Amino acid sequence: MGGRAPAGSRLGAAAIMLAGLAVALPAAAHPGHAETGFAAGLLHPLTGLDHLLALLAVGLWSRTQRHGAVLPAVFLALMAAGAACADAGLVLPALETSIAATVLLLGGLVACAPSWQRRVPPQLAVVVVGSCAVLHGLAHGRELAGTASGAGFLLASGALMLAGALPGARVRRWAGAAIGAAGLCLLAGFV
Repeated sequence: MGGRAPAGSRLGAAAIMLAGLAVALPAAAHPGHAETGFAAGLLHPLTGLDHLLALLAVGLWSRTQRHGAVLPAVFLALMAAGAACADAGLVLPALETSIAATVLLLGGLVACAPSWQRRVPPQLAVVVVGSCAVLHGLAHGRELAGTASGAGFLLASGALMLAGALPGARVRRWAGAAIGAAGLCLLAGFV
């Protein structure tokens, strides 16, 4: 009787571990990174939990939408626009809290998508993803400021969204719930 655990319990355990990792983070959802260059830009989306989860969620959610193939491109373009605004000096209050809220929002959308995916107009999906992207761009403006660093950052971001689009429906729901829980944990660090 020493078989593998059912898929549901393995996914539940993964969700709990992901939430635990989020709780163990420092108080800021977006820690600063002093490194520059292509490699630093390439690694940053993989080491910033807030960004990693948001990118995976965009990929996951894009798979459930009628015109979802445009959502990753919208995210990349508007994240770059947000970074340009940050580089020009735009500063928003409570940006870190807003970034954590995007993780919660996107995770929740993924977790709920199977039941109401056909009712989300494509324009609304673009506005939601675009708004989240601008906030992430504002937070990551310094990393995207250098050409080589920005290129690596955008390349890794696109790859993460593609990876998010790969799982099937059941895994998407669990992953969305885990991402939403992690976003809630990130938000709890700001209250």
